[in-house]
Amino acid sequence: MNKLSKITGLAVALTAVALPALAQDAAAPAAMDPPANEIGFILNTFMFLVTGFLVMWMGAGFSMLEAGLVRSKNVTMQSLKNIALFAIAAIMYYLIGYNLMYPGDGWSINGVLGAFSTTSLEPVGVGADSVDLTYASVGSDFFFQLMFCATTASIVSGTLAERIKLWPFLIFTVILTGFIYPIQASWKWGGGFLDADFGFLDFAGSTVVHSVGGWAALAGALILGPRIGKYKDGKVQAMPGSNLTLATLGTFILWLGWFGFNGGSQLYMNTVGNVADISRIFANTNTAAAGGAIAALILTQILYKKPDLTMVLNGALAGLVSITAEPLTPSLGAATIIGAIGGIIVVLLVPMLDKLKIDDVVGAIPVHLGAGIWGTLAVPITNPDGTFYGQIVSIIIVGIFVFVVSAIIWFILKAVMGIRAPAEDEMMGLDKAELGMEAYPEFVN
Repeated sequence: MNKLSKITGLAVALTAVALPALAQDAAAPAAMDPPANEIGFILNTFMFLVTGFLVMWMGAGFSMLEAGLVRSKNVTMQSLKNIALFAIAAIMYYLIGYNLMYPGDGWSINGVLGAFSTTSLEPVGVGADSVDLTYASVGSDFFFQLMFCATTASIVSGTLAERIKLWPFLIFTVILTGFIYPIQASWKWGGGFLDADFGFLDFAGSTVVHSVGGWAALAGALILGPRIGKYKDGKVQAMPGSNLTLATLGTFILWLGWFGFNGGSQLYMNTVGNVADISRIFANTNTAAAGGAIAALILTQILYKKPDLTMVLNGALAGLVSITAEPLTPSLGAATIIGAIGGIIVVLLVPMLDKLKIDDVVGAIPVHLGAGIWGTLAVPITNPDGTFYGQIVSIIIVGIFVFVVSAIIWFILKAVMGIRAPAEDEMMGLDKAELGMEAYPEFVN
């Protein structure tokens, strides 16, 4: 009994010692849980990074769409332009654009012109001593916003394809991504005068991104002129693209990337309400694209007696552009109709541009400018915070600014170095003439 008592006593003593330790271990996970503001910061940052690389993937979509819609002798040039413009945008947006767009208290001209500095980007990639936990990391915000800047330049690339020289286009891209885009974007998203004085609403950029690219492309197309042989004896000569399979792939990639484009523009993923809103944005974005595609499919069947694949592809993109200004407040039915009207706009505007002898190789002006204007005007239909006056005035101000400045830059480039490829180079194809390499060397005519 003595021995048993000793063993029992030892067990009780060991249990008494172990219980506090076990209690501490059980409590440890709760003590390690980050506070709510840190969780929100982590989720917001994660959202920006994920949606940011979805928007970056749109660069591949633009590349494939353009590669498919230009003739085979210009495919390499379009591929080069797209990867070069993305790289230029990344550098220019860091050096100048980001702070012009989000000046905070550092306006050079209050509400109109931001600050020319890179100081606010110092924490990018570096653990800052003090972090604002109410939003997201500076690096993730910069990364996400950069993708919108690059998208704007991609729009211009397709319109001016097959006859513009490489280096003038890249120089224009420097100015567009470093100055033109961020200055007008600051007027809305940076707290500038369109936001403060006119109550302008543009959730993810039907005007701020898409119509800006469209205005810049329109100015370039007017000054550059149409491709040789496009308009002959009063008739439009068809110049079919090289690979409609690639163009279709590019459209699907853009459709996918648009979920990041619109979804990430919610800007917060730190509450149940924000996550629910993001899911609603995804659904509306998807159905608007579907509405645009179906509308273009039906309308081309009616007008041309046969469906037109390129119109259907651009119809889907027009639906996406149309819903971008307000993807949250519409119902699924309203989003479908908004997208469908965008698809109709494309089908009607493409031949109208041809009548005016404005040569848009991929249909970017109808898609991004035409549908961008429509989508911006449609905002007050579903969002009571918007006004038609504020939307119309803002569209006009942005349009005049971008078109006039772009035209001036194109005229300067034309006078200084020329923007149009020589006729013999255009006929040969810019791949061989300017780059000395072809996308499909086995199939040279």
